[in-house]
Amino acid sequence: MKIQIITLFPEMFDGVLNTSMLWKAQEKKLVTYELISLRDFGIGPRKQVDDTPYGGGNGMVLRPEPLVAAIEAAKSRTSNIEHRTSKVVLMTPRGKIFTQAKARELAKLDNLVIVCGRYEGYDERIVKFVDQQISIGNYVLTGGELPAMVVADAITRLVPGVLGGDTSAELESFSEGDIREHPHYTRPEEFQGLKVPSVLLSGNHQAIEKWRKKSSLE
Repeated sequence: MKIQIITLFPEMFDGVLNTSMLWKAQEKKLVTYELISLRDFGIGPRKQVDDTPYGGGNGMVLRPEPLVAAIEAAKSRTSNIEHRTSKVVLMTPRGKIFTQAKARELAKLDNLVIVCGRYEGYDERIVKFVDQQISIGNYVLTGGELPAMVVADAITRLVPGVLGGDTSAELESFSEGDIREHPHYTRPEEFQGLKVPSVLLSGNHQAIEKWRKKSSLE
């Protein structure tokens, strides 16, 4: 899978994409990430990407020309043979809430282009050039970079072969609707008076599975 991220601040992604699971996914050649700087598509000698909003108001709005040019450039860098399924998603507070089900849907793609908004917002006309609008929650952030990292992480872990166990992703929270994952315990058996549930020490796998299902539902 290939994930392309269009952003004004590509340097924000260095630590995230080159650490832990996302880095391992690249090492295994299961996922590749490409950061596309929106500034490269800016207008004029100053590479302008934003302007004041029509009708007045506070803040600046991302212009449509650089955004659409960046989206088209991302698509042009994707081989039609290697990536038969591709989508463009826009990170925006007014998008549909990102869920585990949506992560599974996007993880099946060959290529995903994520557009990060900034400033007061974006020119509404760019919506015509994206397939979906996604939000990670009902709150406001400075830009779409952090949401893009969340989406990239959630998707990457679902790509077959990325996680250590074949069923790791299937057994996690929200894998079955709105059900959370059961609690986990490890050594020591007792910590500051808090004990590991006895059923987990019993060796009775049927009882353990029953306890885990009950705990998930609770």
